[in-house]
Amino acid sequence: MEDNTASVSLPEILSVFPLTGVLLLPGTRLPLHIFEPRYRNMVRDALEAEGVFGMIQPFTPQRDNRPQPGAEHAMPNLYEVGCAGHIERWEKSPDGRYMVQLRGISRFRVKEELSVERGYRRVLPDYTSFGDLDEAASETVDRPRLTDALSRYAEARGLSVDLGQLRPIPDADFVNFLGVAMPFHPSEKQALLEAGSLKERQDLLVSLLEFGGDAPAPPSGSGSRTLN
Repeated sequence: MEDNTASVSLPEILSVFPLTGVLLLPGTRLPLHIFEPRYRNMVRDALEAEGVFGMIQPFTPQRDNRPQPGAEHAMPNLYEVGCAGHIERWEKSPDGRYMVQLRGISRFRVKEELSVERGYRRVLPDYTSFGDLDEAASETVDRPRLTDALSRYAEARGLSVDLGQLRPIPDADFVNFLGVAMPFHPSEKQALLEAGSLKERQDLLVSLLEFGGDAPAPPSGSGSRTLN
């Protein structure tokens, strides 16, 4: 698998990959198997440029993300907020599929959707809404509270969680890792993505773990509207 370690520049026009229930947060890594022709085009074009594309969710959940006949022409409404990622590593198979590892860089707010290019969707992103690129000091994380909520959630659902393996993960990365990894409803994952600060994300994560993942009301002014 090839490494793509050149310095990262966020593009002014961002290609986007809509997937239900798939969350990317700054600093987290997401493995993706790219097999649809339109998204092969997207990855190929990204690799020839900044190596960046955005993950974003359809507003109406898509069943298991499997492409249906005619799906290449579908244009589902999208949430307004997604996360741009850089292709850290990639491998292309002989039949043209890609295996990529995407590293989250910055959330973005969609200012405008542009015309489709080579089958994939593109947007004008606003990267300044969340401050992911200029956060200096780490925010305080209530690790014991979060770990306790995780343990009780796992026990109630018969899940196996090795807390020892999670202990070395830094606090901020731990919050984001759980946000990405836990099997929450797509709307709950979107709320975690749109949380204004790490503390807000931690508090929401604890609530989801404590109350079994009931969908929260969208945060006021969070941008959880749809785009046509």
